[in-house]
Amino acid sequence: MRTLWFEQALLPSGWCSSVRFQIEAGRFAGIETDVDPAPREVRHRTAVPGTPNLHSHAFQRLMAGFAEVRSGPAGDDFWSWRDLMYRLVSAISPEDLAAIAAMAFMEMLESGFTRTGEFQYLHHQPDGRAYDDIGEMAGALAAAAEQTGIGLTLLPVFYAHAGFGGSPPNVGQRRFVTDIDAFSRLCDASARAVSSLPDAVLGIAPHSLRAVTADELSALVCMFPDRPIHLHIAEQTKEVSDCLAWSGQRPVEWLLDRYPIDPHWCLIHATHVTEAECQAVANSGAVVGLCPITEANLGDGAFPAAAFLTSGGAFGIGTDSNVRIDLGEELRLLEYGQRLTRRQRTVLATPDQSNGRVLFDNVVSGGRTALAGGAMLRVGEQADLVELAPAVIDTGDRALDHWIFGTGRVDRVWRAGQEVVAGGRHRHRGAISERFEAVARRLLS
Repeated sequence: MRTLWFEQALLPSGWCSSVRFQIEAGRFAGIETDVDPAPREVRHRTAVPGTPNLHSHAFQRLMAGFAEVRSGPAGDDFWSWRDLMYRLVSAISPEDLAAIAAMAFMEMLESGFTRTGEFQYLHHQPDGRAYDDIGEMAGALAAAAEQTGIGLTLLPVFYAHAGFGGSPPNVGQRRFVTDIDAFSRLCDASARAVSSLPDAVLGIAPHSLRAVTADELSALVCMFPDRPIHLHIAEQTKEVSDCLAWSGQRPVEWLLDRYPIDPHWCLIHATHVTEAECQAVANSGAVVGLCPITEANLGDGAFPAAAFLTSGGAFGIGTDSNVRIDLGEELRLLEYGQRLTRRQRTVLATPDQSNGRVLFDNVVSGGRTALAGGAMLRVGEQADLVELAPAVIDTGDRALDHWIFGTGRVDRVWRAGQEVVAGGRHRHRGAISERFEAVARRLLS
């Protein structure tokens, strides 16, 4: 049994003062409020639950800052960025992936994320042949999660086609492509790969409506009825126009008309939705996975978060391409994107709660639903908590506002009761950074 005492903590009931957490076997064994610290007990300032990162492609951390050169006279967009990504991933080995993912997972923890949803589609060897163990790359991600201490929801990706209607995949996609039978084996191997992680979760991820046919998506839903299901959708305007040309419907409209969408589903991006689609997704209970930094980096657009919240929708936050891993900046950019779109301030705030509180409550709740796991400061739950860096005035919601719209700094992070970040630095930062830098120098040169 160990204890942690905080001046204030954001519990499910709201902010409480003078809080002592009792931790045993990685979980909260007891939580007391309005109690004085013991004579030798370390006094911490502000505790909040760790945040779930519901959408990450860990291997893309290698590309950060590497796609900022104009590729042609017509300019760049998601599709030109994707071509660069395809070229880069052709050389990544399982050992490389473990090093790159450890760097990303470490930075997530330092930022305040304590669980990540890894949307994993780098399955095969560079020439497209399967590894002897089809779960080889899943094992690399599990090793990175074990090294860093982050919670892992692994989402093996089903990827079979290059475009709507089942068009054949292209050469750049050969490391991703599988069929239903191979995907079933991949999921079994992925389950074995993460079995040593005490609270790992396994879901599935049909990549997008471009990459799966209707029959394949139906088969996947039937094969894995109770697992989290994550799907890219309506990320780019071209995707919407291509879907209209193929089916006569927009992507979200097409999906909602055909499948029993519910809280097991996480719709990643959903950037380009109509008002009717926005309301329908909110009514379904599905979580929308927003990735503001990546969406801005790729020039995708801004999701109508204010209207979605008014409709009762649930959303979480993801780091996606990992071009920059910064939880505070993700939340800040989400709000600022709404301000730029609507040309007003404090868009997501309510009369009772500040912007910071609305953002934080939603991404913790939505992420927990989407990943089938996540932090909650409650007895019996995994002891995943974050201490925000102290501020001059940081009482209650002001602490969240100061963190998100001010410093963005995290002081300490505990994952399953173990302190993995102190003074803003991960306990294994030196070794992880050194290994990553060696891989980056070799692959990027």
